[in-house]
Amino acid sequence: MPTNAPAKPAVSTAKPAISKDPTLEFELAEFARGIELVIGLDEVGRGAIAGPVAVGAHALVTGVESFPEGLRDSKLLSEKRRESIAPAVEAWGTGAVGFASAAEIDERGITAMLGESARRALLELHQAGIAVDRALILLDGSHDWLSPVLRSPLNVVTRVGADRACASVSAASVRAKVARDAVMREAHDRFPHYAWASNKGYGAAAHYAGIAEHGLTEFHRKTWVK
Repeated sequence: MPTNAPAKPAVSTAKPAISKDPTLEFELAEFARGIELVIGLDEVGRGAIAGPVAVGAHALVTGVESFPEGLRDSKLLSEKRRESIAPAVEAWGTGAVGFASAAEIDERGITAMLGESARRALLELHQAGIAVDRALILLDGSHDWLSPVLRSPLNVVTRVGADRACASVSAASVRAKVARDAVMREAHDRFPHYAWASNKGYGAAAHYAGIAEHGLTEFHRKTWVK
């Protein structure tokens, strides 16, 4: 039978798009509740089979209102774009990058050396006059790999997706990626058989082909190469 009932609206099953652009929402909320300093941390090179792991740190103080145009998580930027935005990131706030070598990763494991790399970056910030002991330290992800290596406890929080959502962590990501890429390009000049200028030490086919023909170097994580 015909009915006068209004038609039901169509229901969309599409998931809302996740923004790729970071904001200062997290940092500003922390400043509003009395935090004076937020330090974003992010790692680069965790899954490589050669080269160091790097952790970038970027400090923001209360009063910040904007960030460099085009800033994003380093994984969402081309190498050319990362290199072009890096000077603006460096001018935006105080930062540092800590490294742990392939040999250290082989000896102590990747998780411990993520923490140690972060500790080295924070020590560099401390030496630059940043009051690290009074900061909120923001880690990307759900696992706090920093606190176990600290000699004095810090205020560490984790947040999944912070590298995309939080400008301080996006900046740390860019710092770490640009610095580590430079290390791997220099390593490529010494050991050109592994195509590190393009693969940056990750397990690309050309990299494995170089290992098969020329063996391993001191840049390789020997316990990781199968």
